Amino acid sequence: MINIVLYEPEIPGNTGNIMRTAVATNSKLHLIEPLGFSLDEKYLKRSSANYMDKLNYEVYPNWEDFKSKNEGTFYYLTRYGKKPHTSFDYSDSNENIYLVFGKESSGIPKEILRNDLDRCMRMPMTKDVRALNLSNTVAIMVYEVLRQQNYNDLLLTEPHKSEDYIIED
Repeated sequence: MINIVLYEPEIPGNTGNIMRTAVATNSKLHLIEPLGFSLDEKYLKRSSANYMDKLNYEVYPNWEDFKSKNEGTFYYLTRYGKKPHTSFDYSDSNENIYLVFGKESSGIPKEILRNDLDRCMRMPMTKDVRALNLSNTVAIMVYEVLRQQNYNDLLLTEPHKSEDYIIED
């Protein structure tokens, strides 16, 4: 299973977009408090596009609680990473993969990263940009994992349409 882990997310719009990505990809979302917003639907409704009822998610009071309840392979997207995100093998669809993302303002604390330096990564980009938007980064990472796993039976056509829907009138 693909697990998206947001460490202390701050911006409701980003988290709402990530919720939509989680539903679209059958991923589980883990939210580590404190959150910079309320999980009340009125804050997330537009960006999550009303998919909250289909979302598989869990909220944790802190990193220690999250780690005590989850086992698998953890990958960290961080400005301190030295390897590109594509340099890892995510192809085992039976593995619990956790993609960990830090808060928008300051990232993942160094104390957390020190334990797994070999699985810290950074997406390549120009010298003019420090980081991509969090929700974009999550989508890129989840789809890299899915690509390596041959998309795990996700639909390749729009739901409720026939194979020839472009030809049909």
